[in-house]
Amino acid sequence: MENIDYQTSNGILTVTFKGKYLKKDLPVLLFETIHKHTLKEIKVDAQTLSAWDSSFLIVLLRLYQFALSRNINFSMVNLPSGADKLLKLSLAVPPVKEKIKLQQSNFLDMFGGFILDVYHTFMKGASFAFSNLKTFFLAPFQKPVFRHVDFLFTLQDCGPKALPIVLLISFMVGLILAFVGAVQLQTFGAQVYVASLVTIGMTRIMGAIMVGIIMAGRTGAAFAATIGTMQVNEEIDALKTMGIKTEEFLVLPRLKALVITMPILTMFADFAGILGGAAVGVLALDIPYSEYFRYAYNAWILKHFLVGLFHAFIFGFIIALSGCYFGINCGRNANSVGLSTTQAVVYGIVWMIIATGIITFCLQRIGV
Repeated sequence: MENIDYQTSNGILTVTFKGKYLKKDLPVLLFETIHKHTLKEIKVDAQTLSAWDSSFLIVLLRLYQFALSRNINFSMVNLPSGADKLLKLSLAVPPVKEKIKLQQSNFLDMFGGFILDVYHTFMKGASFAFSNLKTFFLAPFQKPVFRHVDFLFTLQDCGPKALPIVLLISFMVGLILAFVGAVQLQTFGAQVYVASLVTIGMTRIMGAIMVGIIMAGRTGAAFAATIGTMQVNEEIDALKTMGIKTEEFLVLPRLKALVITMPILTMFADFAGILGGAAVGVLALDIPYSEYFRYAYNAWILKHFLVGLFHAFIFGFIIALSGCYFGINCGRNANSVGLSTTQAVVYGIVWMIIATGIITFCLQRIGV
């Protein structure tokens, strides 16, 4: 206790620190004294204190808390400047946040808010799509700012690298179509028409849809993740600061690459699906391969083939715009990148289905 002197006189406790107060335990006798006596004031003097550490601050804090609990005056003089600041910091009380009472909204308020959210989101997406489509179609007449090597790398990723998975999935889809059709056609002894069923189904719609779903999950997600990571690293902000349009530098090469490769991949998917149907027809239904391919050739109509390519062309726009939109509008953390990737895939597939319904309805009305 040689570093602390304290004395009580007329209800006033005077505590004096001196020398080096380092690595000390709590002064038990001091706290027993203040509990035994009736005090009206506590004074702390550290004029002769030469060195101190956190144990000095703990004693001061305990004395202050005791004085506050008993409504006793408390004063400190000659404290080191650092100790004074630390003590004030430890006594600082964070502001209490007022609890906001959430008013319970009725159904009309909630429904109206939902409609407004949908409207604003749709207008934001429509504005993004219009701006990038304008850049895409005006690109041959202007000189957009983007690196051609980015376009070539994206073209390679959307084309040759995606071809194996497209062929595999399309082969299996053609195989499944043949099995499903054969179940009913065998009832009438018309299993040879499995070739026509698979050929028309794959060339008109199924080939394009399967390629669209594959590319939405593979390439659309990659677009969102890549651009979203650039957003997190503030690279997009740097491009805007330099006056480079994101529509030209980031979106345009990806949009061009996917629009070019989607119809080509769809043609390969059609061929793979017909081969998948042939595997079922020849191996499971005992249809001679010459007969199968003769019926497939007769069922192959240019009209159906072009309809499938048109679907693929539209799907290319949808997937690229969806992936780039959610990448550019990504948040600033890793969780936002994952969320934007998921949204790019989901919204890409949803809008492909919507576009398919609209195109099918229009083509049916005009008799195509």
